[in-house]
Amino acid sequence: MEPVIDPNARGSALAPPRFDQNGPSAGPSRWAAANDAPAAVLFVGARAIGAELTRTGRARVIDHIPPARVAAHLRTMALPDIVWLMDAETIDIETLTEICDAAIVMECGLVCETSLGTLDRVAAMVPASIRTEWLVDADAADRLVALAAASRSQGAAVHDVARDEAMERIDRLQDEVARIARLLGDLSGQRGLAGTPPAFAPQGGDVGDPGGQVRSPVRDYAAGPRSFEPEERTVHRQRAKAVRRMLRQRRMREQYFPADLFADPAWDMLLDLYAARLERQPVSVSSLCIAAAVPATTALRWIKTMTDAGLFLREADPHDGRRIFIGLAEAAFDALARYFEALEE
Repeated sequence: MEPVIDPNARGSALAPPRFDQNGPSAGPSRWAAANDAPAAVLFVGARAIGAELTRTGRARVIDHIPPARVAAHLRTMALPDIVWLMDAETIDIETLTEICDAAIVMECGLVCETSLGTLDRVAAMVPASIRTEWLVDADAADRLVALAAASRSQGAAVHDVARDEAMERIDRLQDEVARIARLLGDLSGQRGLAGTPPAFAPQGGDVGDPGGQVRSPVRDYAAGPRSFEPEERTVHRQRAKAVRRMLRQRRMREQYFPADLFADPAWDMLLDLYAARLERQPVSVSSLCIAAAVPATTALRWIKTMTDAGLFLREADPHDGRRIFIGLAEAAFDALARYFEALEE
Protein backbone atom coordinates (compact mmCIF):
# COMPACT_ATOMS: atom_id res chain seq x y z
CA MET A 1 0.00 0.00 0.00
CA GLU A 2 1.30 3.46 -0.89
CA PRO A 3 1.71 5.76 2.12
CA VAL A 4 -0.44 8.85 2.60
CA ILE A 5 1.61 11.96 3.25
CA ASP A 6 0.20 14.54 5.62
CA PRO A 7 0.73 17.93 3.94
CA ASN A 8 0.96 19.53 7.37
CA ALA A 9 4.11 17.51 7.99
CA ARG A 10 5.97 19.58 5.40
CA GLY A 11 7.53 21.82 7.98
CA SER A 12 8.22 19.18 10.62
CA ALA A 13 11.73 18.31 11.74
CA LEU A 14 11.34 14.75 10.48
CA ALA A 15 10.30 15.17 6.86
CA PRO A 16 8.43 12.25 5.23
CA PRO A 17 10.15 10.39 2.42
CA ARG A 18 9.34 11.25 -1.18
CA PHE A 19 8.62 8.59 -3.75
CA ASP A 20 9.55 8.52 -7.40
CA GLN A 21 9.70 5.84 -10.07
CA ASN A 22 12.84 4.39 -8.49
CA GLY A 23 11.45 4.23 -4.94
CA PRO A 24 11.79 6.54 -1.92
CA SER A 25 14.18 9.44 -2.03
CA ALA A 26 15.70 11.35 0.84
CA GLY A 27 13.52 14.18 2.04
CA PRO A 28 11.41 16.79 0.29
CA SER A 29 13.02 18.56 -2.62
CA ARG A 30 11.52 21.82 -1.33
CA TRP A 31 14.14 21.58 1.39
CA ALA A 32 16.79 20.25 -0.99
CA ALA A 33 16.10 23.08 -3.45
CA ALA A 34 18.26 25.28 -1.25
CA ASN A 35 21.12 22.88 -2.08
CA ASP A 36 20.54 23.09 -5.84
CA ALA A 37 18.85 19.68 -6.02
CA PRO A 38 16.65 19.04 -9.08
CA ALA A 39 13.00 20.06 -8.73
CA ALA A 40 10.51 17.20 -8.34
CA VAL A 41 8.10 17.31 -11.30
CA LEU A 42 4.77 15.54 -11.66
CA PHE A 43 4.47 15.27 -15.45
CA VAL A 44 1.29 15.05 -17.51
CA GLY A 45 2.29 14.39 -21.10
CA ALA A 46 4.67 12.55 -23.37
CA ARG A 47 7.32 10.50 -21.56
CA ALA A 48 9.93 11.63 -24.08
CA ILE A 49 9.54 15.24 -22.95
CA GLY A 50 9.72 14.19 -19.29
CA ALA A 51 12.91 12.26 -20.00
CA GLU A 52 14.30 15.31 -21.77
CA LEU A 53 13.66 17.44 -18.68
CA THR A 54 15.38 14.85 -16.49
CA ARG A 55 18.46 14.84 -18.72
CA THR A 56 18.93 18.57 -18.09
CA GLY A 57 19.79 17.74 -14.49
CA ARG A 58 17.39 20.45 -13.26
CA ALA A 59 14.32 18.20 -12.90
CA ARG A 60 13.46 14.84 -11.40
CA VAL A 61 10.24 13.49 -12.92
CA ILE A 62 8.62 11.54 -10.09
CA ASP A 63 5.73 10.20 -12.20
CA HIS A 64 3.92 10.36 -15.54
CA ILE A 65 0.17 10.28 -15.00
CA PRO A 66 -3.03 11.20 -16.88
CA PRO A 67 -4.80 14.48 -15.99
CA ALA A 68 -7.66 12.76 -14.15
CA ARG A 69 -5.24 11.40 -11.52
CA VAL A 70 -3.28 14.59 -10.81
CA ALA A 71 -5.52 16.07 -8.08
CA ALA A 72 -5.77 12.77 -6.20
CA HIS A 73 -2.00 12.28 -6.47
CA LEU A 74 -1.34 15.72 -4.99
CA ARG A 75 -3.63 15.03 -2.05
CA THR A 76 -2.43 11.53 -1.19
CA MET A 77 1.15 11.05 -2.38
CA ALA A 78 4.49 12.75 -1.80
CA LEU A 79 4.28 16.32 -3.03
CA PRO A 80 6.05 17.49 -6.19
CA ASP A 81 7.48 20.97 -6.52
CA ILE A 82 6.01 21.45 -9.99
CA VAL A 83 3.04 20.05 -11.90
CA TRP A 84 3.81 20.11 -15.61
CA LEU A 85 0.81 20.01 -17.98
CA MET A 86 1.48 19.27 -21.62
CA ASP A 87 -1.36 20.13 -24.05
CA ALA A 88 -3.32 21.83 -21.28
CA GLU A 89 -6.07 22.71 -23.76
CA THR A 90 -7.00 19.02 -24.04
CA ILE A 91 -7.83 18.79 -20.32
CA ASP A 92 -11.53 19.24 -19.63
CA ILE A 93 -12.63 22.22 -17.53
CA GLU A 94 -13.69 20.20 -14.49
CA THR A 95 -10.41 18.27 -14.33
CA LEU A 96 -8.25 21.37 -14.83
CA THR A 97 -10.18 23.20 -12.12
CA GLU A 98 -9.63 20.28 -9.75
CA ILE A 99 -5.90 20.24 -10.55
CA CYS A 100 -5.63 23.97 -9.87
CA ASP A 101 -7.50 23.70 -6.57
CA ALA A 102 -5.18 20.90 -5.44
CA ALA A 103 -2.09 22.85 -6.56
CA ILE A 104 -3.20 25.85 -4.47
CA VAL A 105 -3.77 23.73 -1.37
CA MET A 106 -0.49 21.86 -1.75
CA GLU A 107 1.45 24.98 -2.81
CA CYS A 108 2.82 23.47 -6.02
CA GLY A 109 4.06 25.47 -8.97
CA LEU A 110 2.50 24.92 -12.39
CA VAL A 111 3.87 24.81 -15.92
CA CYS A 112 1.20 24.91 -18.64
CA GLU A 113 1.93 24.18 -22.29
CA THR A 114 -0.79 25.12 -24.75
CA SER A 115 -1.36 26.60 -28.20
CA LEU A 116 -1.83 30.30 -28.95
CA GLY A 117 -5.37 29.69 -30.19
CA THR A 118 -6.46 28.18 -26.86
CA LEU A 119 -4.31 30.35 -24.59
CA ASP A 120 -7.09 32.71 -23.51
CA ARG A 121 -9.44 29.90 -22.53
CA VAL A 122 -6.80 27.99 -20.56
CA ALA A 123 -5.36 31.11 -18.90
CA ALA A 124 -8.82 32.10 -17.65
CA MET A 125 -9.19 28.73 -15.89
CA VAL A 126 -5.87 28.95 -14.02
CA PRO A 127 -6.14 31.19 -10.93
CA ALA A 128 -3.65 34.02 -10.69
CA SER A 129 -2.69 32.84 -7.21
CA ILE A 130 -0.85 29.82 -8.66
CA ARG A 131 2.78 30.37 -9.62
CA THR A 132 2.44 29.51 -13.29
CA GLU A 133 4.91 29.42 -16.16
CA TRP A 134 3.26 29.48 -19.60
CA LEU A 135 4.63 27.85 -22.74
CA VAL A 136 3.19 28.19 -26.24
CA ASP A 137 4.51 25.93 -29.01
CA ALA A 138 7.60 25.47 -26.85
CA ASP A 139 10.96 23.99 -27.77
CA ALA A 140 13.62 22.49 -25.52
CA ALA A 141 15.16 25.88 -24.71
CA ASP A 142 11.78 27.33 -23.71
CA ARG A 143 11.15 24.38 -21.39
CA LEU A 144 14.55 24.80 -19.75
CA VAL A 145 13.86 28.48 -19.04
CA ALA A 146 10.38 27.66 -17.69
CA LEU A 147 11.86 24.95 -15.48
CA ALA A 148 14.48 27.35 -14.12
CA ALA A 149 11.86 30.02 -13.44
CA ALA A 150 9.46 27.58 -11.76
CA SER A 151 12.27 26.09 -9.66
CA ARG A 152 13.45 29.53 -8.63
CA SER A 153 10.00 30.41 -7.30
CA GLN A 154 10.10 27.39 -4.97
CA GLY A 155 12.01 29.15 -2.22
CA ALA A 156 15.36 29.23 -4.00
CA ALA A 157 15.78 32.86 -3.00
CA VAL A 158 17.49 31.74 0.21
CA HIS A 159 20.34 30.16 -1.76
CA ASP A 160 21.59 31.27 -5.15
CA VAL A 161 21.29 28.52 -7.74
CA ALA A 162 23.90 27.62 -10.32
CA ARG A 163 24.31 30.32 -12.94
CA ASP A 164 23.34 29.01 -16.35
CA GLU A 165 21.91 30.50 -19.53
CA ALA A 166 18.30 30.05 -18.42
CA MET A 167 18.86 31.87 -15.12
CA GLU A 168 20.79 34.62 -16.85
CA ARG A 169 17.86 35.18 -19.22
CA ILE A 170 15.46 35.44 -16.28
CA ASP A 171 17.73 37.90 -14.49
CA ARG A 172 18.03 40.06 -17.61
CA LEU A 173 14.26 40.03 -17.96
CA GLN A 174 13.73 41.16 -14.37
CA ASP A 175 16.42 43.83 -14.66
CA GLU A 176 14.76 45.23 -17.78
CA VAL A 177 11.34 45.34 -16.12
CA ALA A 178 12.88 47.04 -13.08
CA ARG A 179 14.36 49.68 -15.40
CA ILE A 180 11.00 50.23 -17.12
CA ALA A 181 9.24 50.50 -13.76
CA ARG A 182 11.73 53.15 -12.62
CA LEU A 183 11.36 55.15 -15.83
CA LEU A 184 7.58 55.04 -15.71
CA GLY A 185 7.71 56.00 -12.05
CA ASP A 186 9.80 59.05 -12.93
CA LEU A 187 7.42 59.99 -15.74
CA SER A 188 4.41 59.79 -13.45
CA GLY A 189 6.14 61.89 -10.80
CA GLN A 190 6.25 59.04 -8.30
CA ARG A 191 9.15 57.18 -6.67
CA GLY A 192 7.51 53.88 -7.49
CA LEU A 193 4.45 52.43 -9.17
CA ALA A 194 1.45 51.32 -7.17
CA GLY A 195 1.44 47.57 -6.79
CA THR A 196 5.18 47.25 -7.44
CA PRO A 197 6.73 44.54 -5.25
CA PRO A 198 9.82 45.37 -3.18
CA ALA A 199 12.20 43.81 -5.74
CA PHE A 200 11.22 46.55 -8.20
CA ALA A 201 10.29 49.49 -5.96
CA PRO A 202 12.76 52.00 -4.53
CA GLN A 203 13.50 51.86 -0.82
CA GLY A 204 11.04 53.85 1.21
CA GLY A 205 8.46 53.74 -1.58
CA ASP A 206 4.85 53.01 -0.86
CA VAL A 207 4.21 49.57 -2.30
CA GLY A 208 1.26 47.26 -2.27
CA ASP A 209 1.16 43.78 -0.79
CA PRO A 210 3.57 41.74 -2.96
CA GLY A 211 1.89 38.54 -1.89
CA GLY A 212 -1.55 39.64 -3.07
CA GLN A 213 -2.76 39.50 -6.60
CA VAL A 214 -3.39 42.91 -8.09
CA ARG A 215 -6.62 43.15 -10.01
CA SER A 216 -8.29 46.17 -11.55
CA PRO A 217 -11.99 46.98 -11.34
CA VAL A 218 -14.25 45.85 -14.15
CA ARG A 219 -14.19 48.41 -16.94
CA ASP A 220 -16.99 49.52 -19.21
CA TYR A 221 -15.62 49.13 -22.72
CA ALA A 222 -18.75 50.39 -24.47
CA ALA A 223 -18.06 53.58 -26.42
CA GLY A 224 -20.74 56.23 -26.89
CA PRO A 225 -21.78 57.84 -30.21
CA ARG A 226 -18.97 59.98 -31.58
CA SER A 227 -21.25 62.96 -32.16
CA PHE A 228 -21.74 63.18 -28.38
CA GLU A 229 -18.15 62.51 -27.35
CA PRO A 230 -16.72 65.06 -24.95
CA GLU A 231 -13.50 66.83 -25.84
CA GLU A 232 -11.44 64.43 -23.71
CA ARG A 233 -12.71 61.43 -25.69
CA THR A 234 -11.75 63.18 -28.93
CA VAL A 235 -8.25 63.78 -27.61
CA HIS A 236 -8.01 60.13 -26.54
CA ARG A 237 -9.14 58.99 -29.97
CA GLN A 238 -6.52 61.12 -31.73
CA ARG A 239 -3.78 59.97 -29.39
CA ALA A 240 -4.79 56.32 -29.85
CA LYS A 241 -4.39 56.79 -33.59
CA ALA A 242 -0.91 58.23 -33.03
CA VAL A 243 0.07 55.27 -30.85
CA ARG A 244 -1.25 52.78 -33.41
CA ARG A 245 0.73 54.60 -36.10
CA MET A 246 3.85 54.31 -33.95
CA LEU A 247 3.26 50.56 -33.60
CA ARG A 248 2.82 50.18 -37.37
CA GLN A 249 6.06 52.05 -37.96
CA ARG A 250 7.84 49.70 -35.56
CA ARG A 251 6.51 46.69 -37.47
CA MET A 252 7.54 48.24 -40.81
CA ARG A 253 11.19 48.15 -39.72
CA GLU A 254 10.98 44.36 -39.79
CA GLN A 255 10.52 44.48 -43.56
CA TYR A 256 13.98 45.97 -43.95
CA PHE A 257 15.93 44.76 -40.89
CA PRO A 258 15.96 41.54 -38.83
CA ALA A 259 13.08 41.64 -36.34
CA ASP A 260 15.22 40.64 -33.35
CA LEU A 261 17.53 43.61 -33.98
CA PHE A 262 14.90 45.94 -32.49
CA ALA A 263 12.99 43.51 -30.26
CA ASP A 264 11.43 45.50 -27.41
CA PRO A 265 8.39 43.51 -26.28
CA ALA A 266 7.83 45.46 -23.06
CA TRP A 267 7.48 48.77 -24.90
CA ASP A 268 5.35 47.25 -27.66
CA MET A 269 2.96 45.80 -25.08
CA LEU A 270 2.81 49.05 -23.13
CA LEU A 271 1.93 50.93 -26.32
CA ASP A 272 -0.70 48.39 -27.33
CA LEU A 273 -2.36 48.45 -23.91
CA TYR A 274 -2.25 52.24 -23.79
CA ALA A 275 -3.91 52.57 -27.20
CA ALA A 276 -6.54 49.98 -26.25
CA ARG A 277 -7.28 51.84 -22.99
CA LEU A 278 -7.78 55.07 -24.93
CA GLU A 279 -10.05 53.24 -27.38
CA ARG A 280 -11.90 51.56 -24.49
CA GLN A 281 -11.15 48.17 -26.00
CA PRO A 282 -10.23 45.05 -24.00
CA VAL A 283 -6.99 43.19 -24.74
CA SER A 284 -6.83 39.42 -24.41
CA VAL A 285 -3.69 37.56 -23.42
CA SER A 286 -3.23 36.10 -26.90
CA SER A 287 -3.74 39.49 -28.55
CA LEU A 288 -1.08 41.04 -26.32
CA CYS A 289 1.31 38.21 -27.20
CA ILE A 290 0.85 39.06 -30.88
CA ALA A 291 1.40 42.76 -30.21
CA ALA A 292 4.71 41.97 -28.49
CA ALA A 293 6.15 40.83 -31.84
CA VAL A 294 8.20 38.07 -30.19
CA PRO A 295 7.53 34.33 -29.76
CA ALA A 296 4.43 33.75 -27.64
CA THR A 297 6.32 32.01 -24.84
CA THR A 298 8.68 34.98 -24.55
CA ALA A 299 5.73 37.39 -24.55
CA LEU A 300 3.99 35.41 -21.80
CA ARG A 301 7.11 35.59 -19.67
CA TRP A 302 7.17 39.36 -20.16
CA ILE A 303 3.47 39.63 -19.26
CA LYS A 304 4.04 37.67 -16.06
CA THR A 305 7.04 39.76 -15.06
CA MET A 306 5.33 43.06 -15.90
CA THR A 307 2.30 41.95 -13.88
CA ASP A 308 4.50 41.03 -10.92
CA ALA A 309 6.11 44.46 -11.23
CA GLY A 310 2.71 46.15 -10.94
CA LEU A 311 2.68 47.53 -14.51
CA PHE A 312 -0.02 45.21 -15.89
CA LEU A 313 -3.26 44.04 -14.29
CA ARG A 314 -5.49 41.03 -14.81
CA GLU A 315 -9.06 42.06 -15.62
CA ALA A 316 -12.05 39.74 -15.61
CA ASP A 317 -14.26 39.72 -18.69
CA PRO A 318 -17.63 40.90 -17.28
CA HIS A 319 -19.48 39.01 -20.01
CA ASP A 320 -17.53 35.74 -20.10
CA GLY A 321 -16.01 34.19 -17.01
CA ARG A 322 -13.90 31.89 -19.19
CA ARG A 323 -11.72 34.77 -20.38
CA ILE A 324 -9.44 37.37 -18.83
CA PHE A 325 -8.03 40.61 -20.16
CA ILE A 326 -4.74 42.38 -19.49
CA GLY A 327 -4.83 46.08 -18.67
CA LEU A 328 -2.48 48.86 -17.61
CA ALA A 329 -2.05 49.79 -13.98
CA GLU A 330 -3.18 53.35 -13.29
CA ALA A 331 0.35 54.57 -12.56
CA ALA A 332 1.62 53.08 -15.84
CA PHE A 333 -1.28 54.66 -17.74
CA ASP A 334 -0.58 58.06 -16.16
CA ALA A 335 3.13 57.78 -16.97
CA LEU A 336 2.41 56.99 -20.62
CA ALA A 337 -0.06 59.87 -20.78
CA ARG A 338 2.63 62.24 -19.51
CA TYR A 339 5.10 60.79 -22.00
CA PHE A 340 2.84 61.46 -24.98
CA GLU A 341 1.88 64.89 -23.66
CA ALA A 342 5.60 65.70 -23.60
CA LEU A 343 5.96 64.44 -27.19
CA GLU A 344 3.09 66.66 -28.32
CA GLU A 345 4.57 69.82 -26.81
